[in-house]
Amino acid sequence: MPALSEVLAALDALWPPERAEQWDAVGPVCGDPDAEIGRVLFAVDPVQEITDEAVTLGADLLVTHHPLYLRGTTTVAATTFKGRVVHTLIKHDIALHVAHTNADTADPGVSDALAGALDLRITGPLVPDPSDPAGRRGLGRICELAHPMTLADFTAYAAARLPATAQGVRAAGDPDREIRTVAVSGGSGDSLFADVRAAGVDAFLTADLRHHPASEATQHSRDPRHGPPALLDAAHWATEWPWCEQAAAQLDAVSDRHGWGLRTHVSRTVTDPWTAHAASAPLTTPTNTTGAPS
Repeated sequence: MPALSEVLAALDALWPPERAEQWDAVGPVCGDPDAEIGRVLFAVDPVQEITDEAVTLGADLLVTHHPLYLRGTTTVAATTFKGRVVHTLIKHDIALHVAHTNADTADPGVSDALAGALDLRITGPLVPDPSDPAGRRGLGRICELAHPMTLADFTAYAAARLPATAQGVRAAGDPDREIRTVAVSGGSGDSLFADVRAAGVDAFLTADLRHHPASEATQHSRDPRHGPPALLDAAHWATEWPWCEQAAAQLDAVSDRHGWGLRTHVSRTVTDPWTAHAASAPLTTPTNTTGAPS
């Protein structure tokens, strides 16, 4: 079996840490570089449920997309939930490695996996990485549908193809509008509205859309005859989970080349924080059953 240091070198080759945003916290969080690695678990969030799953699985390495400590800390005390995660991992000899924004812009990256889950044809990055002469790396992807759909149908299609969450997928725009081209970006994407308009796509599928940026985006018009791109807002976790399967397959390929015999697993535990959803209904006037004036 390979040492942790060998596996981490392979992960860094897939998602170079120097390509992460300056504010990001990627790379190893804990683990003995000389420890042998036989089983690897991929997940989106390094929360206690995922850590417990790694323990039950007998994993030696947990790879997550989201960082455990994004803004630093002064304690790993087990009295904090993040500290409990660290204690659990170390107690059971499980290493933790993070690939976040360096995986977002990779080729293939998070948005490639999202496009693949939706069976979209990728034509290029939404925000190209200027350091990539091939023009394949970058943030988000511009895609084409296999055949046109109305916005309502594409919203239902996306909800059916992405992992199930309480939120599902909501849309902004004319439900009958025809959608042929779409930009996708796994995770929070409302900082990309200007790039989406410049790309000239019919719709933009991402996550974590906030009221004011989304409201303003629906008012922008690149073409008065066509209107601004429609918006589709899915759960953050659901837009990034497909990357876990893609990443596991990438590590499988590396393992095969080196003869490591790694066993990779993808967590299917839903760690999206929202657990219930109720559709709103019009207010009704309460029925007065007493005979007194309302």
